[in-house]
Amino acid sequence: MKYGYARVSTEEQSLDIQIEALTKAGCKLVRGEKVSGTSREGRKELETLMQFMRAGDTLVITRIDRLARSIGDLVDIVQELESKGVSLVATDQPIDTSSAMGKMFLSMLGVFAQFETELRKERQTEGIIKAKAKGIYKGRPAKMERIADVFNLKREGISNTEIAQKLGLSRSYVWKVLKRTYN
Repeated sequence: MKYGYARVSTEEQSLDIQIEALTKAGCKLVRGEKVSGTSREGRKELETLMQFMRAGDTLVITRIDRLARSIGDLVDIVQELESKGVSLVATDQPIDTSSAMGKMFLSMLGVFAQFETELRKERQTEGIIKAKAKGIYKGRPAKMERIADVFNLKREGISNTEIAQKLGLSRSYVWKVLKRTYN
């Protein structure tokens, strides 16, 4: 049986085009989700399909980047599919893991998907550095209730390390909060 998997990164994006393509490809069931593809964490629909599929089934996606954005995750997913006897097919790319040529294309496209992700991270980091230099970017604003908790515990004479442990914060964050106020 053919099962479809559709994914977009944000709530604002639509799954409609992918779902339509997967239905046209003969998928009897299509699962979709709006979550980042940079890791498998939080991808409940993918996990449901991975648990549900059996030998002889096919997982159909539109493009490889809909399944994984890192070569490590892609390899893990493909190995898991292969161990179950499930093949992987992409409708918009020459990928069909039931053939040697399809496996080769899968590997090549996986490398490019990860490369694209790394480039995006580099550009984002460069943009943040430039914005910080101009004084535009100052980071995410601190939550006031957490800051108040830090100060209350400090007033009780508790060490910064203990404060971090009690509140589930990093020690560097506690130091940063206290430094901003006392300097």
